Amino acid sequence: MPTRVHEFAWPDRVVVGTIGLPGARTFYLQVRAGTQIVSIALEKQQSALLAEKIDEILDQLITVEGNPFSVPTSTPIELVDNDQLEPVQEQFRTGAMSLGWDPTTAQVVIEAHPITDADADDNDEFLDEVRADESEMLLVRMPVGTARAFSKRTREIVGAGRPACPLCGYPIDADGHICTLPEV
Repeated sequence: MPTRVHEFAWPDRVVVGTIGLPGARTFYLQVRAGTQIVSIALEKQQSALLAEKIDEILDQLITVEGNPFSVPTSTPIELVDNDQLEPVQEQFRTGAMSLGWDPTTAQVVIEAHPITDADADDNDEFLDEVRADESEMLLVRMPVGTARAFSKRTREIVGAGRPACPLCGYPIDADGHICTLPEV
């Protein structure tokens, strides 16, 4: 079965957003070009790492001697996107991701592939479903300004979760928190 590639070369919008309350949020990478919208689920840690690595790529490009690319050091105000996600129809749950730089188009490139680990269950129906999911991927190319805005928004979304306990560092739930550290 050929791989179905959801490709966005110059997306109108590319954001990470969430559905749900802190502590029970589902993170989505959502991309739109015209009327085509693709939403893929990902983990909070994947979102945070993606934003961090995009900033690293952009910051490295700024330091390259003779760099022909105009890489912004902060988010251009016209690219700030604080809108909610558009209606979400999850395409797949993200497993492996890769991140790169395409100097020919001056774009950051994200590839996302679905989870493929079958959890060692011999259920043929489940394995067939996993194999079907393997034949999809998301490929997003975004210019440097959009990438900087994407990274900023993603860091804000990740940071908007539950506050951390000052004693143990674990998240504090809305209904309280019992710290398991022994008293000193």
